[in-house]
Amino acid sequence: MTDTLIPNGCKTNGPVESGYFKKGCNPFAQTGRSKLQNKRALLNQKIIKQMRMRAGAENLLKATSNNKVREQVVLELSYVNSDLQLLMEELEGLNSSVEVYQDTSSIPLIPLGLKETKDVDFSVALKDFILEHYSEDGSNFQDEIDDLMDLRQACRTPSRNPSGIDLLANYFSQLGFLETRFFSPTRQIGIFFTWYDSFTGVPVCQQNISLEKASILFNMAALYSQIGTRANRQTQAGLEDAITAFQKSAGVLHYLKETFTHTPSYDMSPAMLSMLIRLMLAQAQECLFEQITLPGIRNEFFSLLRIAQEAAKVGETYSEVHQSMIQTPIKNNVPFFWTTMSELKTNHYNSLAHYFVSTALLDHQLTPSDDEDKQEKALSQVYDAMPEGRSPLDILKDKAERRRIGKAHLQRSIMGHEEAIRTHSRCRHLQKLDILSDILQAGLKRSITKFEQNDKEDEFTDYMLAPDIISKTEKKAEMEIPAATKVKVKDLFQRLGPLSVFSAKQRWSAPRTIRLRLQDRDLGFTLKGDAPVQIQSLDPLCPAAAKGLKEGDYLVAVGDTECKWLGVSDVMKLLKDVDEEGVDIRVVSMLDSRFSLPSDCATYGGLPKTYSMICLAHDEDDKKSHKVAKKPSFLSWGLKNKQKSGSTLSLPSADYNGPWNRPCPTYRNSYNESALY
Repeated sequence: MTDTLIPNGCKTNGPVESGYFKKGCNPFAQTGRSKLQNKRALLNQKIIKQMRMRAGAENLLKATSNNKVREQVVLELSYVNSDLQLLMEELEGLNSSVEVYQDTSSIPLIPLGLKETKDVDFSVALKDFILEHYSEDGSNFQDEIDDLMDLRQACRTPSRNPSGIDLLANYFSQLGFLETRFFSPTRQIGIFFTWYDSFTGVPVCQQNISLEKASILFNMAALYSQIGTRANRQTQAGLEDAITAFQKSAGVLHYLKETFTHTPSYDMSPAMLSMLIRLMLAQAQECLFEQITLPGIRNEFFSLLRIAQEAAKVGETYSEVHQSMIQTPIKNNVPFFWTTMSELKTNHYNSLAHYFVSTALLDHQLTPSDDEDKQEKALSQVYDAMPEGRSPLDILKDKAERRRIGKAHLQRSIMGHEEAIRTHSRCRHLQKLDILSDILQAGLKRSITKFEQNDKEDEFTDYMLAPDIISKTEKKAEMEIPAATKVKVKDLFQRLGPLSVFSAKQRWSAPRTIRLRLQDRDLGFTLKGDAPVQIQSLDPLCPAAAKGLKEGDYLVAVGDTECKWLGVSDVMKLLKDVDEEGVDIRVVSMLDSRFSLPSDCATYGGLPKTYSMICLAHDEDDKKSHKVAKKPSFLSWGLKNKQKSGSTLSLPSADYNGPWNRPCPTYRNSYNESALY
């Protein structure tokens, strides 16, 4: 496989520079899986076309009263519905093509197919938002936008290995940054995300970035399931990889279910996700059983009972999966192949459990050298209720009773395998899996042979029904939420500034350029906070205040140097050499979202305006502030102290038209978060 992504306009047959492609992506790998995914994409397009035609015909049927037109529309509608049904069946066939994803030497497992999506052009919308909200030239961020679009395009064809998982995880983490930077809860920016349902092919289109995040998580879980089915289950290492992959797939699906609770796509609905989680855990449990039996099964009493309960555990988990699959409305969307496969495996593993119990009873008689108490305890733990009320020790000591109960278990094993074979014959997709048919036939033949070896012609036929076997496992499959869901990545748009301050929820004034000049070797304000620094303790009579500098402004540039990521000490170094001619600084003010913006204002968004009133007494935080220049003169401090001494509620003097005349707005304690969908 090639782990590359060819950007637009690049010739695939030309030389490739190092680092030019995205790792973890294989768009040109002509594998069976990629061909299957391409067919899925084409089917989705055909399904959309038929659904649009059906919607148009239904609207025409409602609008017209002409009988001839109505008859013609009804006829066309029947053709459209027929075509749509055929396309759905073809899509179901793709979801049933499990042989493409795995080695055919083991009993088949069920992988999830990747969700398909349409291309998204971030360029225009993000450039407009950067200009409008952050007051910066969006074209300066073209490289970052291109990287984002390349990353998303690569996620459409991830490699079926850990590199593919890392690729999806990186994009998912970038979406978190993207949501905070550009997706305001008060306004849509015009980016539409379209994803197709993995089971029905029905498209879902929304401007909410949560659809994008949820779909990426679904594909991450699907990729884990494909990695699990691809593993070589004939080796311990391969089985360990498969178990880990299926448990991580279940963990991602659980994280998706708990995080995105109102998904519009049915394949990500809570009911469907619950079923898929059970399916992934059942397959992990099946791999755990294969891991136990891979070295071979010892023909020993305790070992056989242990393996029987392990097989019963696998059968129990698949029974739960099958029960969830046949519930409405899941049964209308899950492929018939999946339903029959879960039913088949339920019968198969329950039959194996009965076979192993019968072997333990028929092949191993209690001898004086055996530990009676240990065998009695082991047999009592196999049944919920002992056969015909007999005690375990009585059964162990009675050879005829052991043979009778053992044959009853063989009868249930035979019936279970026969039912599994009938289930196999009902589904045309299952019939294509020769390995599955061979395994079922071998299991049936083994049980029949065992029954014939212990059947006597002169023995009275006993129709005793063997009791159910209690499921038990030494290692239960558990969900494992992978660290990939919380991977740390570098914010592509970090040049916009710290995310905690420069986000879509907050509203900003346009940057203002102010000329700073010394007055009595003092700039007239102090700085506080981490990057970006804020103006505080502003002297209202200093030249900077007269030119528009405000308390609480964020300093974003000194001269030609960007300061969004600089702390107080770094900004002080830039300002310490200010001469009499002064230096230009750029500042922005945070605006209050409660007040409406002028029609020509370029900013909007989320948090209330903040002020730092210099009439309030200095608190402990002021001790941590850093002064830019030397201590102000006695006269200026006298003015400040005089102003501080008055009540903050008193009216300002009429002859002063400064910042004291501005009303101090009230603060909100909470803000509305963006809805998921």
